[in-house]
Amino acid sequence: MASNGHKKTYNVPAQDPERVHGNHINGTAEEILARQCIVELCKGWPVYRDFSEWHNFRSLFTRGSAYVWTAWSGPLPIDEFISACIQGRAHGDFIAHRETGTLANVNLNVGRGIGKMKATVTQRFTIQDIPVDIDCDCRFIFFCRLEDGDWKVQYARVFYEKDKVVPVDGKTVPEFPKDVLARYTSGYQYLAAAQHALGHEVLENLPDACNEGFFKMYDAMADWLEGKQVDLFWDKK
Repeated sequence: MASNGHKKTYNVPAQDPERVHGNHINGTAEEILARQCIVELCKGWPVYRDFSEWHNFRSLFTRGSAYVWTAWSGPLPIDEFISACIQGRAHGDFIAHRETGTLANVNLNVGRGIGKMKATVTQRFTIQDIPVDIDCDCRFIFFCRLEDGDWKVQYARVFYEKDKVVPVDGKTVPEFPKDVLARYTSGYQYLAAAQHALGHEVLENLPDACNEGFFKMYDAMADWLEGKQVDLFWDKK
């Protein structure tokens, strides 16, 4: 006989979390073009960043005060983020992104847009002399605005939804200490533990599929589309 109790599972909330929708499909020619420009900005992350095309990558962002958040970097101004990426790559950090779907919302009345890119972050590690890939399914959120008539990214943050360890040889994986995994949410436990082992000061409690950060992100996305100021600096290392 099935239990009447309901065990809470880690999952995306069943109810729609988006309170401001903006224009997301169809619309005027101007709205369609704006959304396409924002989609191009989103797709520039994997295409340019993954292959060190730093000039092209920098061109995606506003000239000043643009910020990027990732698990390993925390919040950094875009130019500092690029410098950190260059340094990490020179020291062997091998990170790539598989984009799986991208759409955008716009509010032309305030010159604001939100880009949403589903992607898998995949990073190669050697842990306990065992080569593995750690794959993390994510949603990259790009807070975009018009700058001198061009769409640019002001802020980029990420939902870390779920991750896994992929054995390179198809069978061998390292052991991860449970106390280390427990520091992070279910969305990016293994990725965070492995990045921490490389010496990165990884942020804890980043937005995942249903935590407090999830709802803070959706509130910020709604405020951004309404033309309000947003504060995305809530994390602690």
